[in-house]
Amino acid sequence: MDSVDPAPKTIQGWFYEGRKPQRAFRPVIVEMLGYSIDDLWRDVPEGSSPSFVPLTGASSTHSHTDAGVDLNEMKRTGAMAVRRAKEFLLGKDRETVGEDTLGLLDDEVQHLVAAYPREPLSLIWDDLLETQDQVFRLLEGGRVRPSQLRDLNVKGAVLSFLVAKGFHDMENPLQAMTMTRVAAACARDAEHTGLIALTDGLKSLIAYWADKPEDAYHYADKGAATAADMRGTVGLWLLGLQARAAAVLGDEETVRIANETAASRREQVVHDDLDELGGLFTYAPEKQLYYAVEAQTLLGHGNARLVAQAEEAVHGFSDPTAPNWAFGDLAGAQCDLALVRLFSGDVDGACAAIRPVLDLPASHRNNGIIVSAWRVRQALMGGLTRTSVAARDLRAEIEAFPTNRRALPPG
Repeated sequence: MDSVDPAPKTIQGWFYEGRKPQRAFRPVIVEMLGYSIDDLWRDVPEGSSPSFVPLTGASSTHSHTDAGVDLNEMKRTGAMAVRRAKEFLLGKDRETVGEDTLGLLDDEVQHLVAAYPREPLSLIWDDLLETQDQVFRLLEGGRVRPSQLRDLNVKGAVLSFLVAKGFHDMENPLQAMTMTRVAAACARDAEHTGLIALTDGLKSLIAYWADKPEDAYHYADKGAATAADMRGTVGLWLLGLQARAAAVLGDEETVRIANETAASRREQVVHDDLDELGGLFTYAPEKQLYYAVEAQTLLGHGNARLVAQAEEAVHGFSDPTAPNWAFGDLAGAQCDLALVRLFSGDVDGACAAIRPVLDLPASHRNNGIIVSAWRVRQALMGGLTRTSVAARDLRAEIEAFPTNRRALPPG
């Protein structure tokens, strides 16, 4: 019996066994291969080569598969295909939201949460806004089953939290606070106590860096009360925020109580779903130490014990491969170390501590880092150190530091 070649003589057999791809994918295939759909699906006699020509301005199939093809172009067209496929998946289920859609959003949220503390905002901003929009469209579309509603609201709260933090990092406290309220609304709809407390913490953080310590303390106190019975780290973060705000207000006793309470509760921590999410949603021991040191620097302290703690805080963020590493926290800890050394009279040590911060590329200079550096400059204006050559040079360099700001999205 003669063998029969099972492969059809048309290119569609390579993909869909005799059927053209769904319309959602056709623009992607045309863009990647450079030919129209009709040309690609034309019968070609066995043993011959296709005679049709590529679309104007498009590359031929050969150029895309040539060994010398530009890898960046391949990544660009591949990213277009993935983006379009995501749009297809998000719109595929017209009546209800499918599990694949939720899985896709889970992957996106995990990626963005992990990337935020590690990468310049400009690299993730567009993806962050797009994913937030996708979640909002699903919530607005009326296609969500009751069992999915809480999960989508949790995602909306998490993504809005990150967008709000982005506006804060771009020194736009009004839009940051507005987006935080959106995150809080999603958290309430999800009935997620931890996220509700976290949004109060973010309001406190925004107010703290906007030089509104009374508001910062109010929001931190409110969030701490909400998280009082929680075993995860969100309650510890709110105590750290309380201590920092109280330090700006000069309330040393409240700083002591908040930090001691946080240290005691650290021993009873049981990680919850927010801690498992990671990134800005967990409060690691090294970050707790960084906050505690900062509260002491805001009170103007600078003894040998505090210097050692500040050096330990910097060391805690010294490994960029560590799971809790964040370039912003590292820079903040380095600025605090510079302050503690200045308060101890060690100008050269302060210069060495802040040097890595001043060497940061413009893409990493977010609002918190710039404010922290300027606190060092302010400290250099007073005391016996202000007349030294090293102090004058460092002041001048910090003044120039924000000139090429900052971690902004392109355009």
